[in-house]
Amino acid sequence: MVPHIGERFRKIGWEMELFSLPRRIRNKGHDPIKFETFDWQTYAGNAIVDKYIQTYKDYIWWVKLRLSGQKYDLIHAHHPIAALAMKHIFVDTPVLMTIHSSYERELILNGRIADGGAEHRFLTAIYTELEHQTDQLMTVSNSFAKYIGTYLKEPELIEVIPNGYDEKRFKPVPHENEVTQLVTVCRLVPAKGLDILLRACAELRQRDIKFVLHIIGDGPIREELEALSQSLGIYDDTIFYGYMLHPEELMPFFDVFVLPSRAEAFGSVFAEAALCLLSLVGTDVGGISEQIENGANGLLVPSENPVALADALETVINDPHFRYEMARAGWNKAKKTYSLNRVISELKRIYTSFDKEIEQEQGTDKQET
Repeated sequence: MVPHIGERFRKIGWEMELFSLPRRIRNKGHDPIKFETFDWQTYAGNAIVDKYIQTYKDYIWWVKLRLSGQKYDLIHAHHPIAALAMKHIFVDTPVLMTIHSSYERELILNGRIADGGAEHRFLTAIYTELEHQTDQLMTVSNSFAKYIGTYLKEPELIEVIPNGYDEKRFKPVPHENEVTQLVTVCRLVPAKGLDILLRACAELRQRDIKFVLHIIGDGPIREELEALSQSLGIYDDTIFYGYMLHPEELMPFFDVFVLPSRAEAFGSVFAEAALCLLSLVGTDVGGISEQIENGANGLLVPSENPVALADALETVINDPHFRYEMARAGWNKAKKTYSLNRVISELKRIYTSFDKEIEQEQGTDKQET
């Protein structure tokens, strides 16, 4: 989304620069790290924490190397490390931070760290540091704002701006499939609940309901999922694609998008699927439940419940008219609520609040990184 936003802002005369840390930069930074709101040293010695701190050092090193002497009206970061590093270097420049997801919840759900353990406490302490260091915190859903707000002193100041999408990239394609085509697009990790999806599809098979399940994406549990689909007797009904650079090019030819995530800050792929005129089935968690109004523009089911998921899938498979009506409602909502123009308008409002001169002189260049 960020490159498309930059392009739109440049079209209205606001100069923007995109900046990130290349993957090849490793162990270059050596500046001592100190946080204002907590002592990170108490968490040192844990792999996740040590890697986080080193990446922070590397980012500072890279910023000093590449951006030394530069001046910016405003900096909008999309990763906590980027926000903290930029504020470390550009002390007097307003730094805005959009928190897109919860790294700690993802690690917990994927079995990489313990709930309440040292790494978990460190990562949630970063939210407090971000509030202290940055000039504005933003996030992508009300549910996620509520989650991170538990770690902030003034949670009411969080701005919520749902993600926006370039409609030109997502276009419905008229098609008729003899057998209902289900699709999911995600990284293959436990947090996405694909084991629940496979068990739901096995339940459909037991009910003698025809379907084809397309799984687009790759990840560390792919072999495990393939083995599960074989043991459940649905391997011949399931297609594992692996990683795909532009899944939106294939998406419009399916019928139902389904993803039973265990947690989602927003769930961008639901909006993308809606713009492709797919019917939506998801879990009643996080940002998914803000996108889907159950029974109106999609179906919501409890997480960790393969039977409930199978029931929802049976409904959309057996009732094509209902499926289409929900898809049409989802498409209308996505076009209205998740348009890139809306995001541009919201960001412009926030950006100009930090510089009244820009508000008065709309033609003045603005720099952001």
